[in-house]
Amino acid sequence: QVQLVESGGGLVQAGGSLRLSCFTSGLAFSSNAMSWYRQAPGKEREMVGVITSGGSTINATSVEGRFTILRDNAKNAVYLQMNNLKPEDTAVYYCNSRFKAHEYWGQGTQVTVST
Repeated sequence: QVQLVESGGGLVQAGGSLRLSCFTSGLAFSSNAMSWYRQAPGKEREMVGVITSGGSTINATSVEGRFTILRDNAKNAVYLQMNNLKPEDTAVYYCNSRFKAHEYWGQGTQVTVST
């Protein structure tokens, strides 16, 4: 059974930092592209960034230079380091894994950035 479990969300002041973690099981993790998505209230889910199986990363323009995606294949984990957080980063953040036709989601973790 595939599981993706996010953690690390919380309440932080604008300008602060958070590090989200996503630990997985049941996957051939090193073969999967791993992504972070977020969904703010009343908005569609959007991709924050992706890290390929080879370690290449692509970030959304809105977070470029502030957010970094990292993966640790030995721990079957992917991380999202978020710096200089802004109120508009407030959302539920989801971990996603994708390999060919197989796609899985975590349950999400809430990030709230106060002014």
